[in-house]
Amino acid sequence: MKQLECKELIATRIGFGRGLLEAGKKYKEIVVIGSDISSSVCVDFFAKEFPHRFFSLGIAEQNAITFACGLSLTGKIPFVASYATFIVMRTLDQIRVSACYNEMNIKIGGAHAGVSVGPDGATHQALEDIAALRALPNIVILSPADANQTFNAVFSVVEQTKLPSYIRFGREPVPCFTDINSKIVIGKSEVLNEGKHCTIIATGHMVWEALQAAYSLEKKGIFCNVVNMYSIKPIDKDIIIQTAQNSELVVTVEEHQIYGGLGSAVAEILSQNCPKKMLIIGMPDCFGESGKPEELLDKYKLTSHHIANKIEQVLKGNE
Repeated sequence: MKQLECKELIATRIGFGRGLLEAGKKYKEIVVIGSDISSSVCVDFFAKEFPHRFFSLGIAEQNAITFACGLSLTGKIPFVASYATFIVMRTLDQIRVSACYNEMNIKIGGAHAGVSVGPDGATHQALEDIAALRALPNIVILSPADANQTFNAVFSVVEQTKLPSYIRFGREPVPCFTDINSKIVIGKSEVLNEGKHCTIIATGHMVWEALQAAYSLEKKGIFCNVVNMYSIKPIDKDIIIQTAQNSELVVTVEEHQIYGGLGSAVAEILSQNCPKKMLIIGMPDCFGESGKPEELLDKYKLTSHHIANKIEQVLKGNE
């Protein structure tokens, strides 16, 4: 098993900002709407280069979504970015009715997602955003694994779809291990490792942790498929079924509540097509708290060590 190497640590929000800047150079229709935290979510990269195409509406997320829908009617491709917990949970009505119902070509950046946002605490930790949006018709949801994929996700939602689209990313630096030249294809995924005992399907920052868990399990004779499920909606049904068929166990790993997110999406597919024993790893139906990112990930058992231990216990019949 060849290990993927961490090239450097880069926050996925940096990948989003860089992608938005480069996409803005290529597509003049792109405009950006900020919510008073432009530098924090890295849309300031775009704002400095294209000040006439940037609008700051202040802390008014509902207005930002509605404004974006209006701009899309004029032929613009508006990006709205803020903390995921605010740009999704505070604006769900606007996203549902104004954007999704009318199939508006708007793009939403959800920053600081997951418990690893750290000291900001439970109010700022988006752990329900995928569940809330996944239930809506006419929306694309991407959850890239690292900064390179987040960069490419920006181009994917511009070039591959005119539906409302949501890109989920984080604040803290994380391992950057994917190829910057590899495209993200909406509705697809990528198999990063192959194994016969277990299939681990992970998304976002948890893909790296899943890979490290697979590497450690291999030393114990447990071989795992590892799937980077960067497209949550539409989801890669074929890969889920294909990798699950010959596995004893299917595991999902996400920095999100265990209900309504990736685990639920995979369970829906397998229950109807290829029933398998499943283990859903994520936030255990609770809110997060304030703390250092690495401490929180360890507390809620979202690190590779905990993932590997849990898989080993289940495969050995101890749980």
